[in-house]
Amino acid sequence: MEKPYKKNRGGEQPRSAERQSEPVEGLFIGRNAVIELLRSDRAVDRVFIRKGERDGSLSVVCALALEKGVPLLETDIRKLDSLAAGGVHQGVAAIAAETAYLSVQELLAQTEAAGELPFYLICDEVNDPHNLGAMIRSAECAGANGVIIPKRHAVGVNGTVAKSSAGAVFHVPVARVSNLASAVRTLKENGVWIWAVEAGGKPYYEQDFKGKIALILGSEGAGVSRLLKEESDFMAGIPMYGKINSLNVSNAAAILLFEAAKQRAK
Repeated sequence: MEKPYKKNRGGEQPRSAERQSEPVEGLFIGRNAVIELLRSDRAVDRVFIRKGERDGSLSVVCALALEKGVPLLETDIRKLDSLAAGGVHQGVAAIAAETAYLSVQELLAQTEAAGELPFYLICDEVNDPHNLGAMIRSAECAGANGVIIPKRHAVGVNGTVAKSSAGAVFHVPVARVSNLASAVRTLKENGVWIWAVEAGGKPYYEQDFKGKIALILGSEGAGVSRLLKEESDFMAGIPMYGKINSLNVSNAAAILLFEAAKQRAK
């Protein structure tokens, strides 16, 4: 909810209280996110940069935009604030094509073509874009072959997700499906073993993650849905030793992903 503002002595509304608009579709904000966007194969329509600023990593943005032939538009801070709709843009924003989502079949084919064993993260109704971004970042850093998300009751890949992932969304394939249970069954038909990550499961460090695997992590409140737990082959848990009995979903994802990465590296 917007805070009420008081008029200043001149009777004008302060800039900080200007009404926020909705984020522009296909908008990506923040220096790291825009740099990784420009380094990817994604088609970029244009880049906005704060007028008079070319310092530090903004000089990298300018060089990449020039190299890729992307129009670079200097603009004032109010325009960037309006585009970002309250997001932290760090003086730069870009408009690009929407994420090129894959199907599960395309994800499997891409993994096979790379000569790798499937290693996927499935996000069950994760609604917080910061959490999804962090999970995608961990998946990319752990060497996962892809992330699978549902079309409904969950956030998609947007500018906030891209920024929270530090640009990882441009380097790890994302499949978006209408039915996660059906997607899980397709994975199983292709020899992929499925783990639901839930409290009470066998400790994650006692699991064997070296083959074709997919890890399911559930929403921030409800966890993995009953249907997906029924479809899973195994349950993996993270033992708790303190007074708080659960972790943020993005932290839990990082722990499981890097345990799997450690085992697979051997």
